[in-house]
Amino acid sequence: MPEFISIVTRIFEASWAVLLDASPFMLVGFFVAGLLKAFMPDDFVASHLGGNGLMSILKASAIGIPIPLCSCGVLPAAAGLKKQGAGKGAIASFLISTPETGVDSIAISWALLDPVMTVARPVAGFLTAVAAGIAVSFSEKFAAKELPEAPAAVKPEGACSSSCCCGHKTPAKQGVMDRLKAGLDFAFGDLLKDVGAWFFFGVLLAGGISALISPETIDRYLSNEFLSMAMMLAISVPLYVCATASTPIAAAFALKGISPGAALVFLIAGPATNAASLAVIARLLGRRATAVYLTAIIIMSFVAGMLVNSLYGFLGLDIRHWIAHSTHEEAGPIAIASTILLAALVLKSYLPQPQKSHKH
Repeated sequence: MPEFISIVTRIFEASWAVLLDASPFMLVGFFVAGLLKAFMPDDFVASHLGGNGLMSILKASAIGIPIPLCSCGVLPAAAGLKKQGAGKGAIASFLISTPETGVDSIAISWALLDPVMTVARPVAGFLTAVAAGIAVSFSEKFAAKELPEAPAAVKPEGACSSSCCCGHKTPAKQGVMDRLKAGLDFAFGDLLKDVGAWFFFGVLLAGGISALISPETIDRYLSNEFLSMAMMLAISVPLYVCATASTPIAAAFALKGISPGAALVFLIAGPATNAASLAVIARLLGRRATAVYLTAIIIMSFVAGMLVNSLYGFLGLDIRHWIAHSTHEEAGPIAIASTILLAALVLKSYLPQPQKSHKH
C-alpha cells in the first residue's frame, strides 16, 4: 500500500509539473485562437486552408511558422481553424509546423545547441509538417473512395456551411474591440469546453509516463547511433515536452554523448506527439487520420536524424561532442498563476451559462 501511494503521488507531482509547463502556452493558444476567430474571416480559412489540396497544406505549414505557440498551445488554435472550415491535412500541418518552427524554439536552439541544429530543426519541422499533411490528406481521400459517405442534405442557396458563422446572416459592421470580444468569448467559451477536459486527461496520462520512466533505463542505450535515435523516438512519442522545454532536455542528452540526429528526433517527435495532445488531436482529426499523422512524424523524424548525422560528418563535426553547455529554468509564479487560471476557466466553461437576450 505505501508503494502504491508513493507511485500515485509521483504521478500527480509529474502531472502538476506538466501543467506548470503547459498552462501559459495553453492560455496564449486560446488567446491566439480568439484573434484568429476575430480577425480571420471564415471564408478566408475555407478558401486557403479548406479541403485537402497541396496548396492548403503548404499554406498551413507557412502560417504556422511565425506563431510562437507550443505543442499544447497550438491545440486550441488548430481547433478554431477546424471550426472555421480548415481541412484535416492543413490542420495536421499546422499542428506540426507551429511549435517546431516558431521564433521562440529557433531562439532557444541558438542559445543551447549550435548553428547547424538551429537551421536544421525548423527546416526538418517544416518538411515534416508538409509530409504529414499530405499523408493525412491522402488517407482521407482513400477512405472516402473506399467508404463513400452518404450525400449531404441539400441546403438552400446561400446557406451557411460553417457552424461558426451560422446565426450571423447579415452582421453589422463591428469595431475592433467588438470583434476582439467576440473572438475571445468564442475561444474561452465553446472552444475551451471542447478541448479542456481532454487536455487534462492527457496531462494525467503524461504525468504517469513521466513518473514511471527512469532516465537511468535510457542511459544504457545511448552508445549506438541508430539505437539512440530509436530510443529517443520511443521516449518522445508518448512523453509530454513542449518545443521550448525539449531544447534543454536535448542539450542535456547531447552532453552525455547523444548524436545530433538522435537529438533532432527528440526535438521533432517530442513537441509534435505527446500524451497530453494526442487525445485532443484524435478528436480534431479522427483516429485513422491521427494514426497516419503519428506514423508520418515517426518516419520523417528518423529520416531527418540520419540526414543530420550525415551532414555533421560531411562538415567534419564530432557528433559526440557537438555542444558545450546547457541550462534549465524552473517554473515560476507566472506558470503557477496560469495553471490556476486555466483550471478555473475550464471549470467555468462547464458551468451553465446565462442565456443572452437577442434583440432584433
